[in-house]
Amino acid sequence: MLDKFARLIVDYCVNVKPVDEVLVSATYEAYPAVRELYKAIVQRGGYPRFILSDEALQEIFYRYAPEELLTYVSRIDKYIIENIDVRISIISPTHTKPLVNIDPEKMKKRSIALREFTEIFMRRDSEGSLRWVVTAYPTRAMAQEAGMSPLEFEEFVFRSLKLHEKDPVEAWKKQAEWQQKIADFLNKASEIHIVAENTDLYLRVDGRKWINDDGKKNMPGGEVFTGPVEDATEGYIEFTYPAVWRGVEVEGVKLVFKNGMVVEAKARRGEEFLKKMLEVDEGAKRLGEAAFGLNYDVTRFTKEILFDEKIGGTIHLALGAAYPETGGKNKSAIHWDMVKDMKKGKVYVDGDLVYENGRFIEEIIK
Repeated sequence: MLDKFARLIVDYCVNVKPVDEVLVSATYEAYPAVRELYKAIVQRGGYPRFILSDEALQEIFYRYAPEELLTYVSRIDKYIIENIDVRISIISPTHTKPLVNIDPEKMKKRSIALREFTEIFMRRDSEGSLRWVVTAYPTRAMAQEAGMSPLEFEEFVFRSLKLHEKDPVEAWKKQAEWQQKIADFLNKASEIHIVAENTDLYLRVDGRKWINDDGKKNMPGGEVFTGPVEDATEGYIEFTYPAVWRGVEVEGVKLVFKNGMVVEAKARRGEEFLKKMLEVDEGAKRLGEAAFGLNYDVTRFTKEILFDEKIGGTIHLALGAAYPETGGKNKSAIHWDMVKDMKKGKVYVDGDLVYENGRFIEEIIK
């Protein structure tokens, strides 16, 4: 499985080339996968560089960092993000809530300081000068958070990545072809109307581009997304699943929009944190993304957004920064995805029903 994993990432997702500077980041839990990736990168002539992360170190930083360090922008980190050719990030936590008791004000200040890195990343992604992928390696912490046994979660992850297929690359190419039909259809849309339990929301998407997430930047992939018109979101939505931001869970998020701006925000749990994040900057109160989850191999909520935003039969919206390639203009230090189950919902495009019970109507998507 790990050999398949490495080949999928290196050949399909980021297409490592000779003398590429390749940055791989992970925790020590993912070392078996890192070793296979390292070998695959070297075999293709790339130059691998490994950064080891750990949740305890992250907690130490937020707990003990003085004001000047919370707002500091590292010259070295900036140089790396400006100059690497490929970035492979492996989600592999040893603990899923290291910042649960950290003062939200500290996280707000750090998010503001890191906004420059977010903008550099978004710009390089848009112009095609940085190839990147975020993927995951199954850990016990993730399994426990998802409510699964270690072996059950491992099987879930590998199936989500289509590693159970004889040829995962071919399987992803087929997924990509189907998703492109949906993206092409939505690229003709002007208005999206989402109707579901405690939800009645209008988005404008005219002039924006729908992107096919075919697994080349997120593995698993399985969504189509765009950046909604910034000042045109109207209505309300209540999200089905907890919204997780850097390990902090906010349950029962309900947002009310007017002229594209969040004018009311409520939550059953974590409302104070939600409102603090909305105050990070002006862009945090507007949508940077709207998307449909289309990976029907992802069947369960895990509290890890890499999987959860791809769940077949869901939509998700993100507060904050938009991806420039969509035409989205919203800028923010955050990009916070929130997921809603649509298995009992409907979506109308320019007044026509195109999606119900968690799936696009096949006769419409040709």
